[in-house]
Amino acid sequence: MADPSFDNAIAILGGTGEQGLGLALRFATAGRPIRIGSRSIERANAAAERVRAAVRGAEVSGDENPEACRRAQVILLSVPFEHTASIIKEVRDALTAGQIVVSMGVPLASATGGSATQTIGVWQGSCAEMVAALLPKGVHAVSAFQNVAAHRLHELDRPVECDVVVSGAERPRKQVMALCELVPGLRGIDGGAIANARITESITALLIGLNTRYRVSDGTGIRFTGLPDGDS
Repeated sequence: MADPSFDNAIAILGGTGEQGLGLALRFATAGRPIRIGSRSIERANAAAERVRAAVRGAEVSGDENPEACRRAQVILLSVPFEHTASIIKEVRDALTAGQIVVSMGVPLASATGGSATQTIGVWQGSCAEMVAALLPKGVHAVSAFQNVAAHRLHELDRPVECDVVVSGAERPRKQVMALCELVPGLRGIDGGAIANARITESITALLIGLNTRYRVSDGTGIRFTGLPDGDS
């Protein structure tokens, strides 16, 4: 059940990038209000206009990051790993207990000049756990959406066909899993505690390597078989 102290909007920080914009398109198509956040209001407004052009009747705004966060129940952090800590510092004072911040970042070695097919160590264990350590008390961190290909999100006439492993405390985890079901082809998988983000994030590096070796320009996805229907 949604918290009545928050509105129904989904804030997407980094919504000007291809993956964040793709999620904005998909959630707007599902009828959810969208707030696209950026450090540049011009870029945020341009991304919002792209969503309105693609999705008739979309309720979407472009905002600076702190304003995008205010009163949104769910905030997607769709920024590169190397910018994650600074973005949280920027919006920290705009966050309120009960909100859910979804970490989509992956500590790829490319952040330090290495290969995107490898990850680097994070003191807290994963990007998601780092996010959890940086958030104000009472704001929930959840890990999700790392392995969803941006290109497939933009193809609105096709299902995405990917499972999303969602990790975090039980109640916010279930809320983010429910969001996955708004996008045709996505399925939220109960990934348990946020420490399991260490595994999920590393899968991204594997998928990047697969995309290269198999020349998959649209991006590969993951599926888990054998799970009971309706009990992911």
